[in-house]
Amino acid sequence: MAVTLGEFVRWLEELMPLSFQEEYDNSGLQVGDPSSVVTSVLLTVDVTPEVIAEAADCGCSLVLSHHPLIFRPLRRLSYGSNSEVCVADALKRGIAVYSAHTSFDNMAGGVSHLLAEKIGLSDIKVLEPLTGRLLKLVTFVPELHAAAVRDALFEAGAGSIGNYDRCSFNVHGEGTYRAGEGADPFAGSVGEDHSEPEVRIEVVVPRHRESACVRALLASHPYEEVAWDLFVMENRYFGAGAGAVGSLPEPLAGTALLGALKRLTGLPVIRFSGDPARTIRTVAVCGGAGASLIGSAVRAGADAFITGDIKYHTFTEAPAGMLVADIGHYESEKFSLEILYELILKKFPNFALRFSGIKTNPINYYGYDKTEQTS
Repeated sequence: MAVTLGEFVRWLEELMPLSFQEEYDNSGLQVGDPSSVVTSVLLTVDVTPEVIAEAADCGCSLVLSHHPLIFRPLRRLSYGSNSEVCVADALKRGIAVYSAHTSFDNMAGGVSHLLAEKIGLSDIKVLEPLTGRLLKLVTFVPELHAAAVRDALFEAGAGSIGNYDRCSFNVHGEGTYRAGEGADPFAGSVGEDHSEPEVRIEVVVPRHRESACVRALLASHPYEEVAWDLFVMENRYFGAGAGAVGSLPEPLAGTALLGALKRLTGLPVIRFSGDPARTIRTVAVCGGAGASLIGSAVRAGADAFITGDIKYHTFTEAPAGMLVADIGHYESEKFSLEILYELILKKFPNFALRFSGIKTNPINYYGYDKTEQTS
């Protein structure tokens, strides 16, 4: 069965909702006709002109990248910047481009989670849970229909709190109304006051499931006019967020951890601050540029924090009792393509999937053979 780009995008965004992305970001479909058919996907960290050419040569109809092709607004397509060249070439060759970025970073089991697994951590949790992504849905249902409405809401994605699902709060009471002319009341008569035994149902709804839950409520509720309210919650959403934290199977000396990071990333050097001889038990990580999460790592009780793109002054201000290591932006995110590969293969086993053979990391190390870097 043919899969359109629009169908593929809707499936992908069920896993990594665009509401998860950071405010500065531009995750999502960058180039492409949603009605076009997708049969093959090229996976890459970055989109470059060489990657677009590679996709065309191998017959891939979609390039799925981590970093956005269009990060800042394009004012023209004059073949000036690399982004302009890529967009123009993709349009000319009929190649779609989708970029996951911080929606992927923040999804459950996303970029940082995999990095934590690669390091060997266990009991992995989100380091900095998202905020402002939870809603409280309240509705009022006739008693005999309350169970059916709850089930519909749970099926649509409401009612999950931590490791528990199908969570709700219910209060029995009395609802009153008077049906006007033209109404078709569930109970009672037009023009007459009516009271009905009702249940007030409250459930937590992730913001990205809002539309689905409201549709499920309206479809399952017996009333012609449904009373419902949505409230924004300030609670943290522990099911998604930036970074990850976990425990090593056995305590390690900092030097041993740094050596393991060198082998994992293929880097010739690891930039770090702190005492390399200290014993490391709890490790926090963040794929990409995650130095802003050092404070979260401290609060999580981490002995070490691993990310990329750490600035000089950030190293200077890092806690003295913590080992802080910079393993490079690209190196900390390159493994994320494995997640995308496995997810797509499971859902669309007939798709042709390829990892890009282009080395898109712009950073080189003098005296180090770039061909030895792992892709």
